[in-house]
Amino acid sequence: MNAFTLLPFIVLIAAMFLMTRSAKKKQQQAASMRNELQPGSGVRTIGGMYATVKEVNEDTVLLDAGPGVELLFAKNAIGAVLTDDEYNRIVHGVEHDLKSDTDIVPDDASSLTGTDASEEPAAASDDKAVDLGKQDAAEDKADAAAAAEARTDAAAAAAEAKAEADEEPKKTDGDADAK
Repeated sequence: MNAFTLLPFIVLIAAMFLMTRSAKKKQQQAASMRNELQPGSGVRTIGGMYATVKEVNEDTVLLDAGPGVELLFAKNAIGAVLTDDEYNRIVHGVEHDLKSDTDIVPDDASSLTGTDASEEPAAASDDKAVDLGKQDAAEDKADAAAAAEARTDAAAAAAEAKAEADEEPKKTDGDADAK
């Protein structure tokens, strides 16, 4: 056999080996993460629910989802074990920032413009007003009146055409009176 004939098969087998190897590695990491569950740690289930581990058994985990809400899950249903900071940020909205000495960035850009927020925006700029192509109310009324007049003219022309069509005798093939 030729070496070039076997080359595609060898490449295919190597690719399959590499894919199954990475999948096995991910499964082993997930299994070790689930086996290291401890009471008090925050978790996210595969369904997206966040809870705190209350009790760990051989195949199951008892989760505390809220005051008086305890849920029993299979260990395989735990999608991720979260750090305390991440769990508090997601569930309680608490930001634990160790770099409290840094400047706080404002939510708006008012501090970046250099003008006082109490000033009028038009007064802050020296530019003239820009015409955006809007029409005055008087022009709108004139346009509406012209459109209404055009509709009445079109309706009158259609009525005349229908009246002329009714006056003309209709052509028949002659068999209509034979009955």
